[in-house]
Amino acid sequence: MPTKPIVKKTVAKKATAKNPAGAASKREAGTPLSVIIRRRIEAQKARFHANDNIAAFIEPGELEGLVDEVAQKMQAVLESLVIDTKNDHNTQKTSERVAKMFVQEVFNGRYVEQPSLTKFPNVSHLNELMIIGPITVRSACSHHLCPIMGRIWIGVLPSKTSALIGLSKYSRLTEWVMCRPQIQEEAVVELADMLEKKIKPIGVAVVMEADHFCMQWRGVKDRDSKMVNSVMRGSFLKDPNLRREFLSLIDKR
Repeated sequence: MPTKPIVKKTVAKKATAKNPAGAASKREAGTPLSVIIRRRIEAQKARFHANDNIAAFIEPGELEGLVDEVAQKMQAVLESLVIDTKNDHNTQKTSERVAKMFVQEVFNGRYVEQPSLTKFPNVSHLNELMIIGPITVRSACSHHLCPIMGRIWIGVLPSKTSALIGLSKYSRLTEWVMCRPQIQEEAVVELADMLEKKIKPIGVAVVMEADHFCMQWRGVKDRDSKMVNSVMRGSFLKDPNLRREFLSLIDKR
């Protein structure tokens, strides 16, 4: 009587704190984490430009793995720059420091979810001009990854039915948008779009003034040039008196 073939059963391991990706990480062992994340994004036909947020495609625990991968590749960059990181005590840990800086700090707005915004009803039916700023901002030019350092002012004209958010939330939301490689012209538009969507005011205005190290540190090396952008929406665009009031008040700051 023929014997039945022995079939080995495999049981997928459950995800744990040490292995958050669970069986998926086993199946894709040897594949760079950045490739795995990229495949998830492409499967959803989503965009992942330098100034896009991709937090929805990153699983718990994977940011640490991304830091490790960036550190390995940054080490290769240092070696290609002919820097002796083995014997130069100043650069022995540089690749790790740069990787943490990129993922956890200066580009962190790409990898973490939008900060929660607690909204309050406009019980007093406020409809007067509010100005928040200057908010110190730090970003990076997506062309050269050079720092962008500046200030932002936000003007809001709420309606009687607008939502109100705490003052600190303006700073948190601004930082989340700015902590990505991008160009200033697009950053201020994205911030204005987000404020309009969240608060639904009669009008919103955003003004940003910044130093660009891609001009000061390289290229023309002009230390005194600044870039100023303004985005006016709703009543700030339609009412010249309101616009003048906002601009004159931030000018005094």
